[in-house]
Amino acid sequence: MHVIPRRLLAGFATLLLLLAGWPLHAQLRIEIVGGVARPVPIAIVPFGWQGSGPAPFDVAGLIARDLAGSGRFAPLADRDLVQRPTSGTGVDFRDWKMLGVEAVAVGQLLETAPGDFTIQFELFDVLRGQRLLGYRLPAPAAELRLGAHRAADMIYEKLTGVPGIFSTRIAYVTATHKGGKPDVFRLVIADADGANERIMVESPEPIMSPAWSPDGRKLAYVSFENRVAEVYVQTLRTGTREKISSRAGVNGSPAWSPDGRMLALTLSRGEGNLDIFTLDLASQMLTRLTDQRSIETEAAWSPDGRSIFFTSDRAGGPQIYRMPADGGGAQRVTFEGNYNARPRVSPDGKRLAMVTNDRGNYRIAVFDLERGFTQVLTDGRQDESPSFAPNGETLIYATREGGRGVLATVSVDGRVRQRIPALEGDVREPAWSPFRVN
Repeated sequence: MHVIPRRLLAGFATLLLLLAGWPLHAQLRIEIVGGVARPVPIAIVPFGWQGSGPAPFDVAGLIARDLAGSGRFAPLADRDLVQRPTSGTGVDFRDWKMLGVEAVAVGQLLETAPGDFTIQFELFDVLRGQRLLGYRLPAPAAELRLGAHRAADMIYEKLTGVPGIFSTRIAYVTATHKGGKPDVFRLVIADADGANERIMVESPEPIMSPAWSPDGRKLAYVSFENRVAEVYVQTLRTGTREKISSRAGVNGSPAWSPDGRMLALTLSRGEGNLDIFTLDLASQMLTRLTDQRSIETEAAWSPDGRSIFFTSDRAGGPQIYRMPADGGGAQRVTFEGNYNARPRVSPDGKRLAMVTNDRGNYRIAVFDLERGFTQVLTDGRQDESPSFAPNGETLIYATREGGRGVLATVSVDGRVRQRIPALEGDVREPAWSPFRVN
């Protein structure tokens, strides 16, 4: 049997999870640890309220936190606001110019019916004295937070030219260990800012490798709940799930094709060696793509669905390769360094995120597929599991801090960094959702 390097199989090695000693999980929070040299000064004026009773949600407050959390904007503190208009007619650009503010957003939350609301907002360019954006977002009570995130997305895109990701979600795995009780592993989804946590699966056995379907409505993942590795697909809205692969040996590293019709899987078929397969979800037809004596794992599709990237040790150590999605010869992609693994392709198909060995430390890097250039983005010792945000501008990954697992994000240029630790506990295996489908 081929001896499998432990780090190469980090995506589905049960031992790594069991040895982690993960304690109690709690809600995530964002901490900015690095931003752009000069974040843009903006003002998000508290929104007016038209309805019965107190306002049910602080829309402007969440928009300001979203924009500040991006590391690219510096919203003015409430105490420093020189005006508090709720519509564009009340904006005096001269006052905002004196404070150095470059953009100002104003708006109102309107109660349109019991339990139904509309978020109405406008965005202005202070320097030019022009309205950049005006929008009305219907939002039932249960979706006010989502509506505020979407407003922040629109403002972010108008100011940067890049789609915002505040209304997207993340999936991740946590674990609990208390005294002599068994470990409890959880698959969790949450808003991109860590709020609105929802436990999708809870098990005394390891869960790993969550992967979002292209429409954001399902998750594929690996579960050991039956004491063997099995791949499931779960529908988020209903919670229903289906066992997709429980073949003899390893069933791991599910990755959706861009059209959502297929999964790429790592299977051993009871032979001890790992290879890449594709599985047609409708017909259950399994196609073997690799057949080497080496280990082939961690598949990732190109955005056009024509290629699959994967990790292989066929050259003596873990490196990234590319092959046609329907089979054929594989070409080596990475050559710099002795360890490059866990490829993830950017939404535009121009970059690979990967884990690289940087002077003895495992760190997140991006590889430019056109220029063949590698840039190391992180400075941890055990950084792993990179996942692109759907706008391609940010990566989420897992790292270690204070002896426990936390999540972190870094922009693809390395300038903006955040930590997303739980208040207590250990978090791993992050995956960023696609943009929401309405």
